[in-house]
Amino acid sequence: MSGVRKPFKNMKILLIEDEASAAAYLKQGLTESGFTAEIATNGSDGLHAAMNGDHDLVVLDVMLPGIDGFAVLSALRTSKQTPVLMLTARSKVDDKVKGFDLGADDYLVKPFQFPELLARIRALLKRGTKVATDDVLRIADLEIDSVKHRATRAGQRIDLSAKEFALLVLFMRRNGEVLSRTQIASLVWDINFDSDTNVVDVAVRRLRIKIDDPFETKLIHTVRGVGYVFEHRP
Repeated sequence: MSGVRKPFKNMKILLIEDEASAAAYLKQGLTESGFTAEIATNGSDGLHAAMNGDHDLVVLDVMLPGIDGFAVLSALRTSKQTPVLMLTARSKVDDKVKGFDLGADDYLVKPFQFPELLARIRALLKRGTKVATDDVLRIADLEIDSVKHRATRAGQRIDLSAKEFALLVLFMRRNGEVLSRTQIASLVWDINFDSDTNVVDVAVRRLRIKIDDPFETKLIHTVRGVGYVFEHRP
């Protein structure tokens, strides 16, 4: 993708989706929203199109015939940084962590509402940033190793549950980006956020106890009325 930002109506999206009805639905919705959409119905064709085309974004299913979506993403990231939104029925936390570890920019679970998908696509295209694909992520004195499932801060080992680790991975990959409670709930727990539940706030508080409270510099910050932002503020 060139350094010049194109208007959305000129942007090309590759849909790698094997379900014909779902692919047709997505293509129609994206076309009506001003995008140019191309469909690939299996992993091999999708990877070939993604590697050789000039797409601005890829919407990628996981469960594909032949090469699955994770393998497509892994191969794509060897040479291209095209933004990728995983769109799949695979809703387990481990699947989401794997997707982000392989370089996905976002992860949306089926069934979904098209307006949310469209909003996420637009947000990714506005960001226009490269994906962090390293196994080890570092921000300030905090480090996570996604392969070893290990987190340390200032050299001290931090024990995290699977969901706490998934939440931390999300925060670190979205460093500096304000995340709403709705986004966090969807990406980490695969739930639609209910204003009457405090599951996100409780999880963030527990994570803060482990990675922020024992240290002088705080990394997780509350944005009143919106959600949270993870960033190093010297």
